[in-house]
Amino acid sequence: MLIRLSNLSIPLDTQNQALTKLLSQYLEIPSQDIRDIHIVRRALDARKRLDVHFVCSIECRIPEDCPLPARAVKIETSSLNISKPLQLQASPSQQAQHVVVVGAGPAGLFAALSLAEAGIQVTLLERGKPVEKRMRDIGRLRSRGELNTESNICFGEGGAGTYTDGKLYTRIKHPFVRWVLAEFVRFGAKENILVDAHPHLGTDKLVRIVRNMRQHLMDLGVDYRFESKVVSLLTKQNQVQGVRLASGDEILAPHVMLAIGHSARDTIESLYKQGIEVEAKDFAVGVRAEHSQAWVNESQYGHAANHPALGAAEYRLAHQVKDAHIGQRGVYSFCMCPGGLIVPSPTEHGMMAVNGMSNGHRRSPLANSGIVVQITSKDMQRQGLGNDALSGIRLQRSLEKKCFEMASTPYAAPAMRIIDFVQGNATGLLAKTRFKPNAEAANLHELFPTWLSKPLCEGFRAFDQKMRGYITADANILAVESRTSSPVRFLREKNMQATRLSGLYPIGEGAGYAGGIVSAAVDGLKAAAKVIQLAEK
Repeated sequence: MLIRLSNLSIPLDTQNQALTKLLSQYLEIPSQDIRDIHIVRRALDARKRLDVHFVCSIECRIPEDCPLPARAVKIETSSLNISKPLQLQASPSQQAQHVVVVGAGPAGLFAALSLAEAGIQVTLLERGKPVEKRMRDIGRLRSRGELNTESNICFGEGGAGTYTDGKLYTRIKHPFVRWVLAEFVRFGAKENILVDAHPHLGTDKLVRIVRNMRQHLMDLGVDYRFESKVVSLLTKQNQVQGVRLASGDEILAPHVMLAIGHSARDTIESLYKQGIEVEAKDFAVGVRAEHSQAWVNESQYGHAANHPALGAAEYRLAHQVKDAHIGQRGVYSFCMCPGGLIVPSPTEHGMMAVNGMSNGHRRSPLANSGIVVQITSKDMQRQGLGNDALSGIRLQRSLEKKCFEMASTPYAAPAMRIIDFVQGNATGLLAKTRFKPNAEAANLHELFPTWLSKPLCEGFRAFDQKMRGYITADANILAVESRTSSPVRFLREKNMQATRLSGLYPIGEGAGYAGGIVSAAVDGLKAAAKVIQLAEK
């Protein structure tokens, strides 16, 4: 019979034979009676640095007459058998339906994939360039300080997540999550992402995966267009009719999926002016903190820091600061990149922002993480930025503009040692960094208003209590981390269509309904299911 054993503690050194022996002891049966052993879930438990180990769920086959111990259940089907959640196939008449998908990030790519595989006609529009050409534009920004506003860390095939580490961890619970991971494996990811509790692809791997997805979509007949920026919607009597491009071309379709990403401010503004219902939402801004990866490993793993079974260590930190205006304000780590790099992520001339990334091997000697402060609509009003839906965008731009002006060279990052920031002492000194095009010492207290800088300082002090040595002269903070999530949310009905405009499906991070690669992909799949089901009626 097939069984699953959950929450088993597995030592770091455990190999295949040792795992069989461990199961034999736990099940109290001979090793030869245990077959088809598969680890189906693996998480690292480093809460006690003297006992770092894996916690696993394991499936295997044993004789039918064996008694089942605690934490073991009989199952009919292995969790490794992943069925496709969208088995719908459009009829010939339904295949005449046409869907325009705006944006080739995870939400747009997975929406287009499910629609095209159901036989529906799809036009996929991406304002940026193919992923491999996008790499060259990012390289010019990092080496020469030359920004291409349509091809950068945020814009281009694959979306922002392609060049910001490729993390696949998500807190959402939905049947589509497992299938999204399986699709990544189909297009070139390693199968360990189906097992690890915190799966990660890496920017270098994502480039190949996205390219493979593109080829498959084109083989299915998807009209896949690059450098095709949508500037407005075509509408008639509260029904979407298609889109208008910056070139002046119009593409007609009764369904438009809006997967524009969290940094498409110009598109958000254009649609807001056109009357699409948008509201302001909470987001966060802050800095990128950069520490030695060796220190992070030691802090998290203790004596096991150099164990070959362990990769570069991560951390997740959070703290609540008392605030007279909103009660409590969250300060937390965001998009932590072990063994990674801080990269410039502006999308508009004369503005500067930073983000983090890691390649698949995570071998950089430096680790970085966003350390960000919660922002609410009350903060916009306090800053005199208004109380409309676009107030958050105005805050982002004001910080990014000031950040750009603080450096003497284009797209250099203003930076400060953490210890200097916390002590309020601008020494002009910086720790070692690999940031390109350049990091320049600056007083970051001059960048942030007090209601932001004060929580940051308090957060760093709290983090130093949890990870001794977090505040140090050997670590920098670089500014400004302002693209944590979309500062707006497009209003939509339960059928995922925009309020007061049938046929428009705002999806993913840019629409305010996702917070990462997997959740954005799931949101795209959910919208595609609605279109396919609608086409069947």
